[in-house]
Amino acid sequence: MLRTDYETYAVERIDDHILMVIMDRPEVANAKNTKMGLEQKEIFESLYTDTEGVRCVILTGRGDKAFCAGGDLKERNGMTDAQWRYQHAVYEQGVFAVRNCPVPVIAAVNGAAYGGGCETALNADFVYASSTARFALTEVTLGIMPGAMGTQNLPHAVGERRAKEIIFTGTPFTAQDGYEWGLINKVCAPENLIEDTLVTARKIASNAPQSIMRAKRSVSVASQVDRSTGYQFELEAYNRLVGSKDRLEGVLAFNEKRKANFTGE
Repeated sequence: MLRTDYETYAVERIDDHILMVIMDRPEVANAKNTKMGLEQKEIFESLYTDTEGVRCVILTGRGDKAFCAGGDLKERNGMTDAQWRYQHAVYEQGVFAVRNCPVPVIAAVNGAAYGGGCETALNADFVYASSTARFALTEVTLGIMPGAMGTQNLPHAVGERRAKEIIFTGTPFTAQDGYEWGLINKVCAPENLIEDTLVTARKIASNAPQSIMRAKRSVSVASQVDRSTGYQFELEAYNRLVGSKDRLEGVLAFNEKRKANFTGE
């Protein structure tokens, strides 16, 4: 069973098929400590093992000021090299857990997304953001560099040259900047962010679950292999859907002029 009693996250089921995952340390701008890293890993790994009917995840932060300020620098102050590497290994596993989540993950960025917080948004499948949200990869100003796929994901979102400027300067940018550069799919009024994200999540959740999961994998592979290899992956995924009950239901519902009732079978 999917746990809901986390210390640093609030986890809430919406409409049976949508899971709201809220980073819940607003007193420190939802900065990630080791516990939060461990719980992120557990939440998303549990979905990899069994989605339990979840068809879409919305990842957001508590409050209206911060999505996530990145790593908790107060906890990191005075860490030995070994302790730092251990904590980062935890964060790395959390990155893999989000990236490997079989169902779509939408980041609803409600405020500042700096450092690892920006990388967390980039690890989601796509991003909706409040018009008041701010983004930055500030790691080079602290003597480190992005280490949660920032240097990998950002160039795909905004292009190599823009990504280099963002990463090399550490300068914050607005949600509107992110939208114009291709990082953000939609900029929302602050009061409408969650509802706008839910509208899209519900559209996703109303579609055939196996189709969405296989399409997600196929799109993720596309940027990592040549097109011919990617197409072979796509065809393998496609052909596994032909014998599904949802394929039969989708075609039948279309012909009967009614909404399909997909079960994931």
